[in-house]
Amino acid sequence: MVDLPMEPSGPKPRVRLSRANIMLYGILLLVSLYYLLPLYVMVVTSLKGMPEIRMGHLFSPPMEVTFEPWVKAWSEACTGINCDGLSRGFWNSVRILIPSVLVSIGVASVSGYALTNWRFKGSETFFTILIFGAFIPYQVMIYPIVILLREAGDLVTPIAQSANPALELLGLEPFGKVRIMGSLSGLVFVHTIFGMPILTLLFRNYFASLPDELFKAARVDGAGFWGIYFRIMVPMSLPIFVVAIILQVTGIWNDFLFGVIYTKPEIYPMTVQLNNIVNSVQGVKEYNVNMAATLLTGLVPLIIYFASGKLFVRGIAAGAVKG
Repeated sequence: MVDLPMEPSGPKPRVRLSRANIMLYGILLLVSLYYLLPLYVMVVTSLKGMPEIRMGHLFSPPMEVTFEPWVKAWSEACTGINCDGLSRGFWNSVRILIPSVLVSIGVASVSGYALTNWRFKGSETFFTILIFGAFIPYQVMIYPIVILLREAGDLVTPIAQSANPALELLGLEPFGKVRIMGSLSGLVFVHTIFGMPILTLLFRNYFASLPDELFKAARVDGAGFWGIYFRIMVPMSLPIFVVAIILQVTGIWNDFLFGVIYTKPEIYPMTVQLNNIVNSVQGVKEYNVNMAATLLTGLVPLIIYFASGKLFVRGIAAGAVKG
């Protein structure tokens, strides 16, 4: 009996440099340069001082690296009478982001799970409404939501004094009245509502791609709605949860329109603060500070995406298999 080799032997096949490959890689290189060149200019400009910037040489690296523009963009840049940079807007964005992401993903995942495995009367109609709602341009809903938040009036919050940290996260005050319009809680509500339709579709498609035998076996073993959800669906759904987190973090953190409409200057998110810094008409135009402020604003979604990019692709692909 002849033993066959466990691994393939012989010379590796050579990749032929055909015209098609040259054209493909050439186009990819041009597209990469198109997107990376502005980022390079932003980075090198943010590390230069203003005297060096005035000399021109836009694409040259800094002769003397300085991080002073970054410090000024974070804590000293002025927007009107306030000169606290992006720091206040950053923490406002965090207070908006955390509850919006948690609530919208929680509700959307349960809704998608129910639409997949626990069909109810009218579920198809509800699913059609979700599809319709997911693709309505949000600009159409701006004014109706202004009216809704305005008519909601004051909310009475008889919550114990010990709950202050949770209240501050949502922009609420204990034993007080909080107006929804112009508050962080109102903006959290808006982001949560607008994020749920598309997230519900993603979760519904992903749960539909999981084997039905798992759900049926759990039902035979006596597991109920929440037992199957927490013990089977959630542990198997890490990729789609990562997709939902990336989509929500990117959309909420980069939002400008809702932030400038539904809040007020004291609680502007980071993107609105960035706009105010860049478009400030006071003093000298400091391009290095503007570039540093722009990079600081985009760091959070970039870090989250690069840390979980593979899971993002897996979740998108799995959620598109079965509808």
